[in-house]
Amino acid sequence: MTDIEIANSVTPRPIVEIGEKLGFLPEDLELYGKYKAKVSADTCSKSLGCHHEGSLILVSAITPTPAGEGKTTVSIGLAQGIAKIGRSVAVALREPSLGPVMGIKGGATGGGWSQVLPMEDINLHFTGDMHAVTTAHNLLAAVLDNHIYQGNALDIDPRAVEWRRVMDMNDRSLRQMIIGLGGPTMGLPRESGFDITASSEVMATLCLVESFSELKSKLDNILIGYTYDGKPVSARSLEASGAMAALLKDAFKPNLVQTIEGVPAFIHGGPFANIAQGTNSIMATRLALKTADYTVTEAGFGFDLGAEKFFDIVARKAGFNPKAVVLVVTIRALKMHGGVKKIDLLKDNPDAVKRGLPNLAKHLENIGKFNVPAVVAINKFATDSEAEIEVVKAFCRENNVEYSVADVWGQGGEGARELAQIVTQKVDSNKGHYKPLYDLDASVHDKICAVSREIYGAQSVEYSPKAKKDLKRIERLGYDKLPICIAKTQKSLSDDPALLGRPEDFIATVREIVIAGGAGFLVPITGDILRMPGLPATPAAEKIDIDDNGNISGLF
Repeated sequence: MTDIEIANSVTPRPIVEIGEKLGFLPEDLELYGKYKAKVSADTCSKSLGCHHEGSLILVSAITPTPAGEGKTTVSIGLAQGIAKIGRSVAVALREPSLGPVMGIKGGATGGGWSQVLPMEDINLHFTGDMHAVTTAHNLLAAVLDNHIYQGNALDIDPRAVEWRRVMDMNDRSLRQMIIGLGGPTMGLPRESGFDITASSEVMATLCLVESFSELKSKLDNILIGYTYDGKPVSARSLEASGAMAALLKDAFKPNLVQTIEGVPAFIHGGPFANIAQGTNSIMATRLALKTADYTVTEAGFGFDLGAEKFFDIVARKAGFNPKAVVLVVTIRALKMHGGVKKIDLLKDNPDAVKRGLPNLAKHLENIGKFNVPAVVAINKFATDSEAEIEVVKAFCRENNVEYSVADVWGQGGEGARELAQIVTQKVDSNKGHYKPLYDLDASVHDKICAVSREIYGAQSVEYSPKAKKDLKRIERLGYDKLPICIAKTQKSLSDDPALLGRPEDFIATVREIVIAGGAGFLVPITGDILRMPGLPATPAAEKIDIDDNGNISGLF
């Protein structure tokens, strides 16, 4: 059976029943049909004020193949496994972006018997959060261009406007363009373009705030460009934050759904980890921690991207203290890092698995730098041989790392029962506190070097002429105490997607540094990373269809 066939074979429980597991009354939920709901703003405030504080478990992965290594599937399966051993648990995940859903990965709601439901709704428009973020972001762009057209009282230099538009789709043709063509009534022609909604600073900001007042304040701080004499112009000058926040009124509220096995699932926010912070909203995670004893959350791509940002940006901002990291490992990813071509990844090759182990070793080393214990979850695929799996087991035993083979796709929570026992024991015995990688008072250069050297393994960092100017501007404008959110390829520990395994002695190159004043971080852009992905040669969209009865197929 395919993922969507498995999902359709299960009848979800009414979402009100799922809410009852977390102590929610029917009136606490704003229903979107039978199986989806938003938690009301009043209920969020009430829940966030309670004294209960569950334990946080972060799921990450080694450097992935283009198809991903199943972090979401393992996160869901682990939560179901924790429920199987009789513990109170919730899972907090990001919302899928239509870009990857229609692009390489297809559906992004887990897989097999470890999915969140209703998977078609969540993968497509869900409760409209992505569209609300897109609209709020583009409202600011429209107000900005209208201000320039209507006389430009702020003296904004059109050549120095940094606020682009966004859309929730991979569309490389919109990356760079000229807007305002068609004559005097069409606006002022200037160079601009589109990024994907998941990279929007509005998305990042929404996921880092906990009240409407904080949201409006952060939106006000968005840096949109500069005047002709080089002075910064924020969104506050355009008086658009109130309208933007109004558009985000419902998107601000966390979404409640369920796993195939009826475990409560908060799905809220969707920033990418290679170009933003890569985790769901602080609101959703905190709500899960306040209503369940264990919360499983996920950080996008490999540990070097989403998890580093979770510790250095999200957990620092929210005061979270993850008690364990579950590192997802797949045999196919290790074989890729062992030099096997994509076409041969399904062939039995224990030697290639062994050659790929340095990538796993580096990610485990990185986890230790945050003072958090690690558990390796070997995400089992049907094509994995026992000999290949044994290579990973032997490595873990030799390095005193606890591990479990998780068959969460094929068995759901039952396939993660052992993993759940190991992880909860690890969490219950951890009385320590994680430590960030760098101090916020360090210089921007030192923060970039800390991540590049300690996490990526770079020998040094080089800056383009533009990035050097950006460093000076950041210090001059007083943004130098912000954390950094490095935009980097997810395909390698380095900034070069061709360098697999554990690259060493490479030089990381920073192309430019974007000030995300609203979100509250700096974005050093490395290598050739783009904030608007493109579709692959054969997009997943070509396989998605709907029949006369409204049944969707092709989401996998």
